[in-house]
Amino acid sequence: MGGDAVFIIVIIVFSVIVHEVMHGVAADWLGDPTARLAGRLTINPIPHIDIFGSIIVPILSSFTGTYFGWAKPVPVNPYNFRRLQRWGEAITAIAGPLSNLGLALLFGLLMRLGMAPELQLLFFYVVAINCSLFILNMIPIPPLDGSKVLGSILPGPLGEAYQSLRDILEQNFFLALFLILMLVNVFGQAYGSAVYALASLIGGI
Repeated sequence: MGGDAVFIIVIIVFSVIVHEVMHGVAADWLGDPTARLAGRLTINPIPHIDIFGSIIVPILSSFTGTYFGWAKPVPVNPYNFRRLQRWGEAITAIAGPLSNLGLALLFGLLMRLGMAPELQLLFFYVVAINCSLFILNMIPIPPLDGSKVLGSILPGPLGEAYQSLRDILEQNFFLALFLILMLVNVFGQAYGSAVYALASLIGGI
C-alpha cells in the first residue's frame, strides 16, 4: 500500500467520524441526548471505529481506487425530539453529509488561498473524499442518509411504500450494501465525474 493510500484511508476515517458526530450533534439539538450520553459526541476515533467499515473496507477499497468507508452509526431516538419533530429525522440525517460538504469547503478555501503549498495535494484529497461522501450519502437508498431525507418528504401512500422498502433494507445490511455497490459500479463513471467536478469547483483547480 502506497503512502498516498495510507493518507487517504486516514482522511476517510476522520471524515466519516465527523459525519457521525454531526448526526449526534443535530439529534442533541433537536432534544435527543442519546448520542451525547453514549459518549459519541467526540472526534476521539475509539468510540466510532467499526472494524469492518472503518478499517477493512477502506484498506480493501484502496486497492481499487474507490476509497470509501463508514463509522459506527451514532444512536438516535427520534421519539426524544422536542424541536421540529416533523423534520427531525431529515435534519439529523442531512447533518452528516453537510458536515462532509463543510470539510470540503474548508479545505477548498485553504487551496484557493494557497496555504501550505506543499500540502495542496493532501488538501485536494480531503476535498475529493468529502465530496464523494457527500454525494454518496445523499443517494436515497437505505441506510444512506438520502433515504431518510426522501422518506420525510414523500407524501401519503408513496411515503408509506418507501418506508416499507427502507425497513427491509435497513434490516438486511449486506443486501443494502450490495445494491449501493452495484449502483456505484453501474454509474461509476458518472459518479466519479460528479465527484471530481464538485471537488475541482471547490478547490479551484
